Amino acid sequence: MKYTLPIIIIILIIGGLYTALSNINSTSNLHKNKRLACQNETITFEKINKQHPIKSGIELLESGNYTINTTIDYSKYMKSKLINILSEQQATERLNSIIKKNVVSNLSKDKKLQIKFYIYENDKEDKRKKGDKCKLYAGYVMLEFRLDNRLLYKIQTDYMQNDISDMSERIQCAITSFTSLK
Repeated sequence: MKYTLPIIIIILIIGGLYTALSNINSTSNLHKNKRLACQNETITFEKINKQHPIKSGIELLESGNYTINTTIDYSKYMKSKLINILSEQQATERLNSIIKKNVVSNLSKDKKLQIKFYIYENDKEDKRKKGDKCKLYAGYVMLEFRLDNRLLYKIQTDYMQNDISDMSERIQCAITSFTSLK
């Protein structure tokens, strides 16, 4: 009887530790188990809206029926490295050249897929950053694919090089991720 309370406390502690460790492992797997290999190369998040016609959006992209709206958010607290390397027009041209590799026909259609292309330069001197891990990447690209102003698919993926030498690879990963949903 005198050992019952200590045994119960030990069991509760072991159960709590087991639960905590299980949650840590499942959270870390969120970044490791991605749909495509290219999504594992950097931190990548995606949102798939299965309630809307993703296949129709992919068909519009592959037939060259799309519009691009590009925005770049240059760093504000540190001196921007991106501002002298990439303009919104150059970013649009870069995305366009990558998409054109996926165009299989040039059939003109009434509808257009809207692509919102957002580039963020990581502002490493922003005081709101919550640790050193936030300073490891150079920035991220985000692509939203919309049809009739409804979100079909959204992907955000980090680029690591300040000279943006890996940005085209990350954009290609985003396009491949979208078109793989056929």
